[in-house]
Amino acid sequence: MKNISLLIILLSVFSCGKDKIVQLPEINHSEISEINDVSAAYLFYDETLPDSLEFNRKNLISTTNWLVNVDKRLTLKQVMPHITFLQEKKQNAGHKNDNAKNYFTCNDTSKKNLGFIEFTDVVYHNMSFLDYVSTNSNLDFSNKMKIEFNASDDIYIEFPLFDLSTLVSKKSNLIKDIEFVLANELDTVEIILSFNQYLTFQDYITFKSITSTLDSKDVTISNHEFISN
Repeated sequence: MKNISLLIILLSVFSCGKDKIVQLPEINHSEISEINDVSAAYLFYDETLPDSLEFNRKNLISTTNWLVNVDKRLTLKQVMPHITFLQEKKQNAGHKNDNAKNYFTCNDTSKKNLGFIEFTDVVYHNMSFLDYVSTNSNLDFSNKMKIEFNASDDIYIEFPLFDLSTLVSKKSNLIKDIEFVLANELDTVEIILSFNQYLTFQDYITFKSITSTLDSKDVTISNHEFISN
């Protein structure tokens, strides 16, 4: 599947296997719209299966960029074990290409075409952030903000960490609320994302896409993400 065009990728997503369709997550804007030298994996939503998920990775080539096509209706609890499996599989492959990346495939509604979100270097933790802190007390957690996305519409912004100072936000106001909290901050702040495992993959991609639009040289997004109850 090398040097594949976007049109062929689109057709493969909707025709891979007999009568199987991946409903791709939607985003309003993607920085990446074209990738060459690719192979694909698919996570189908299938209610007839015990966990409602079918995983197809038979066409992956370790030296290519991987496009992971995840049905937006699946939850993070269903999806993440397969995502981390793919990351480990590529890292431990006998034949490697250090320039090959991993991407989630999305439907970019602004361009009416495919868009891609890279997750090559994301480290997924199957635990709460607090549990992680308790086992890594030697780490420096200063100048870090935690944003917690729950199954409800409420989003919790915590800054500074462990200061009992939490702002409750909504998706529509998230960027403005983050900028408000950081208005008087002079040092660079790293944002840590925490997700409820029962959020859908669409929710996950939506929140990732929103936070990626933060326009500040003094804000970075951590590559460590937390998935928990």
